[in-house]
Amino acid sequence: MSDPAISLDRARASELGIVARFFKATELDTRLLGMIGALVIIWLAFQFLSGGQFLTPRNLWNLSVQTSSVAVMATGMVLIIVTRNIDLSVGSVLGFVGMIMGVTQAEFLPKLIGFEHPATWIIALGIGIATGALIGGFQGFIIAFLGVPAFIVTLGGLLVWRGAAWWVTSGRTVAPMDSTFRLMGGGPEGSIGATWSWVVGIVACLAIVGMIINSRRQRKRFNFPRRPVWAEVFMAAVGCGLVLGAIALVNAYYWPIGIVRKYAEANNITIPDGGLFISHGIAVPVLIAVATGIIMTFVTTRTRFGRYVFAMGGNPEAADLAGINTRWVTMKIFIIMGILCAIAGAISTARLNAATNAQGTLDELLTIAAAVIGGTSLAGGVGTIAGAMIGALLMQSLSSGMVLLGLDTPLQNIVVGLVLVVAVWLDTIYRRRTA
Repeated sequence: MSDPAISLDRARASELGIVARFFKATELDTRLLGMIGALVIIWLAFQFLSGGQFLTPRNLWNLSVQTSSVAVMATGMVLIIVTRNIDLSVGSVLGFVGMIMGVTQAEFLPKLIGFEHPATWIIALGIGIATGALIGGFQGFIIAFLGVPAFIVTLGGLLVWRGAAWWVTSGRTVAPMDSTFRLMGGGPEGSIGATWSWVVGIVACLAIVGMIINSRRQRKRFNFPRRPVWAEVFMAAVGCGLVLGAIALVNAYYWPIGIVRKYAEANNITIPDGGLFISHGIAVPVLIAVATGIIMTFVTTRTRFGRYVFAMGGNPEAADLAGINTRWVTMKIFIIMGILCAIAGAISTARLNAATNAQGTLDELLTIAAAVIGGTSLAGGVGTIAGAMIGALLMQSLSSGMVLLGLDTPLQNIVVGLVLVVAVWLDTIYRRRTA
């Protein structure tokens, strides 16, 4: 005997058009698809304008590495904007914490345990994360418990932490970084190679299939409508196809010839006549960004804290009356943001192999833009981690493409600013139509 609710749902679906039935069956987020479509259009446009230089394994691999630090911070910015707050200090916090980690491993620890000690990168990263958490907690306390608007607190933080980064070394650039620490920045050594990349890809595909099967079982258990089997297979195929395609792409980017020669000499490897090709594979910073996205998605969708965050954004007064400790939740959000800034600072410092006073400049603009373009509403209560990370990729794609075209930095900033304004305008239109 069939379930009346399921039969009614199927009857309603049959009245829709082919495209509408497809989206209803697959339950795809049309807003997310629109953003992916915009990303594809941008990629194709830059590919055409750059004479075929944009969609190359080398450029796309570098694009993924460049996106990582902003993508990490964008996951935290989603929580902040969802609760109707803002954080203008993330770029300055990144620069300050990056400088602290740089000084720790380049000047402080060598005097105690020597340079290139196995524990150097752990201590430096730990100090950086602790510093980021303290900064986030300090700003969150002022916002949540002293009642100062987040805009003012973080605007002050933008100036304070940028100045503090200069004050730590009186404007000096600190280098070099610990060799193990540098792995977090990517490069030939900061990648996992072809074999391990395929292992990661296969594990990711198994995880995708497992999540789809588990979701179907849970829906059946609680008597919720289930997607058609063909839709489940389609989603699994698309997900696995994208993952394996990305793995094939990063494996198609090989080490530069000079580095290959040094590697062959150091390991007594004879280079064959046709040359020695060593794939980069997935970069370590990309793995860090993906892991951060997965953890933050779990936090926002599967924990009580995540439900509190979206409840506060949807209706702060109702959340407070429901017994949610809104002040403490707000403070925790800014602590998380500080920790994510520290992780992004580690990626940036490792990639540059130096801590500079210019690190993180204007990253607050890119981070906020990534979250908003990714579907996070400035009105609060709406946002996704995946959308913010795709938004970060879109913003970095614009920067990368404009660099390939040789556009000046001021013009790049103009384009980024216009994109942010258009994104907020489109969000306003979307909310009016769905209200």
